[in-house]
This record gives sequence, C-alpha cells and structure tokens, in this order.
Amino acid sequence: MTRTFDVYVTRRLPEPGMSMLATLGRVEVNPHDRPLTRAELLEAVRGRDGLVTLLTDQIDAEVMDAAGPRLRVISNYAVGFNNIDVAEATRRGVLVCNTPGVLTETTADLAWALIMAVARRIVEADAFMRSGRFEAMGGWSPTLLLGSDVHGKTLGIVGFGRIGEAVARRARGFDMRVLYHDVRRRPADEERRLGVEYRDLDDLLRESDFVSLHVDLNASTRHLIDARALSLMKPTAYLINTSRGPVVDEAALVAALREGRIAGAGLDVFEDEPRMAPGLAELSNVVVLPHIASASIETRARMAEMAAANLIAALSGQRPAHVVNPEVLEGKRA
Repeated sequence: MTRTFDVYVTRRLPEPGMSMLATLGRVEVNPHDRPLTRAELLEAVRGRDGLVTLLTDQIDAEVMDAAGPRLRVISNYAVGFNNIDVAEATRRGVLVCNTPGVLTETTADLAWALIMAVARRIVEADAFMRSGRFEAMGGWSPTLLLGSDVHGKTLGIVGFGRIGEAVARRARGFDMRVLYHDVRRRPADEERRLGVEYRDLDDLLRESDFVSLHVDLNASTRHLIDARALSLMKPTAYLINTSRGPVVDEAALVAALREGRIAGAGLDVFEDEPRMAPGLAELSNVVVLPHIASASIETRARMAEMAAANLIAALSGQRPAHVVNPEVLEGKRA
C-alpha cells in the first residue's frame, strides 16, 4: 500500500479490527458509546475514502453526498445490509461489503437459548428466585412455573439458509420433527439428509410447536408474521425471532401474547429497535434480548476482522472477500 487513507468507523470494533484498520493511515472512530445522530453522521463522513458501518447507520444518498467523491467502500459490520442503499452505492461505483457466514453457528445457538428460555420460563424463574418468593412460599411445589417440553415437539423454521439449517441440526438432539419454509425448496435427497420436511408457510404455522424466523428483511418479508399469521399458530406454540424486527408485526404479536392466542415468544430483534412495541415489556410470556445473537467474544472478533479486511482490500485495489455489489468491480453500474 503506497498511500494512506482516511477512514471513519461509526462504532469502535473489537480487536483485531481496530489494529488492522490503523495500518491504513487516518482512522477516526465515533467517540460516543451510542449510535451517531444523523447530523453527527453527516459531518463525520466528510472526505472519507472508506466507512465501517453498523445496521443502526442509515447509509443513503445524503450520506454518500456528504462523504464526497473520494468514497470507495462501505464495509458493514453485519451480515445484513438493509441499512445501506446498495443501488445508490453501485451507481456511484462504491463497493458495499458485509460479514456473512461468521454469525451462523452463534446465531443458531441464541435461537436455541430463546427456545429453551421461553418454553421452560427460565427468565421468570430467575426473577422468582432473586425476589425471595421461592423461599417465602416454603420451597418446591408441583405446579410451580410449569412450562412446555421441547424434546419431541415440532419445530418450524421460516427461512432455510445457513442459520436456519444450523438451527435444524441442533433439533436432532431434541428428537424434534423439523419443518421448513423457504422461497427455494431443497431437493428431496437434501431434505432426507437434513431430516426436514417442506411446508408452505400457512401449514408450517399450523403444525409447529415452535416457529423460528431466519429470513432476510425485504419487501416480501416485512410483517410476514402479522395478525393473520399469528392466528394460524397453535395456542400452545412459541414464536422465536433472531432475524430482523420488522419481519414481525410487533403490535399484533403483543395482542396475541396478551390474549393467550400463542403461548409465548423469544425476541432478539424489534420492529422499531431499540424501542419495543407498547405493552411488550410488561408481558411475562416473552423473553426479550438486546440484539445479541452474534454477541460472543469469538464471533464479534471475527466479524471485526472480516469488516476490516474487506475495507483494506477495497482500498488496496484488491477484491474484498465479501462484496454485496460485485458489479462495481466489473465496471458496471446499477
């Protein structure tokens, strides 16, 4: 690398990401432990060659205008990239990169943590112990905090990509029947190998005891789980979402949980994140987490390494390992 570059990072990354980026030259980082305001973001990106961004940063034409003509790459610290106007970036010849694959197993682990937590009322039980109520009632009772079995039940997976498949693999240890729905059905021999059965979405919702969401967010999946979809689920069923918040109509979910039309939910993402829908936090039959699906030390470090490597490669004139809009490299424009 014969020249130095000017890079802005919208939130400090775990190591080794920051050390890798430091080799580029001038690297400035958001000094706050919070997302930048819109005004702060527009000011921070001015004159930059590259940006490292998060899903919480809306990177659109206005931001690219503010960055100016030197901008060559936007490296997203996430698998998803719905926060970036990729078509606009492509039109300007700006590469967009992401961090796929690395999150698969860790996110599948968290989906299972939510399944177990909500079915066996783990969060409620922890609060019960800490409050002293277990001691006050004199100890064990045959009807205390009864939950639902997980083993032997039917798991429905909506979105059968890498993460959905990893969730299905874990279900084998619980002797579960596994259904899946995806826009692309797998070949029959692959279904047999994975031990899964295909269903259309309505039938999957009707048959499943646990419904785990693993779809991308796009026009066809926004509010995929709405009031009608929730009405198809069993009153004993649980909804798990570790994909994207707007896939679920959160107000409809609150109503279904409050009225007992489904048994419970485990959520790591929210429709208007970081805010939850009114009434959600007051419900005892939901487990809510602050978007921590990828929050293991190992995975977050690997994400940082990948995001930094993508940006370094792009600025060095090399092909990044993970490019969302490869047509830029081919000299094409959207």
